[in-house]
Amino acid sequence: MAENEQTLPTELGTIKISDDVVAIIAGLAATEIEGVAAMSGGIAGGIAEVLGKRNLSKGVKVEVGTEECNIDLFVIIRYGARIPDVCWSVQENVKKAVESMTGLRVLQVNVHVQGINFPQKEEASVKELE
Repeated sequence: MAENEQTLPTELGTIKISDDVVAIIAGLAATEIEGVAAMSGGIAGGIAEVLGKRNLSKGVKVEVGTEECNIDLFVIIRYGARIPDVCWSVQENVKKAVESMTGLRVLQVNVHVQGINFPQKEEASVKELE
């Protein structure tokens, strides 16, 4: 068995779920929440995006056991959003998505706010009018 897979024994064999799959589900569920501007992937994630490779598990760290998992999310919040409310919504949505899609029990969803995304100034729209 690979180190980054969760194995579920069944009558017909086994089902293997990669940690990367759990991370992608968690990352997509987090970005569905209003107020989440982006996931924070650090320098390596930024370089991958510049090179045209979108990393769907960017900003997500998972620890998967045999029947449960812990998830750490690193997010950037939109300016003006109430941070605790956004984070609670992220926790609930990620837990629900991972549990329903994988059958794993989610023990923890830790949300780390890494930054704030400020809206673009109206200078761009003024330049377009000129």
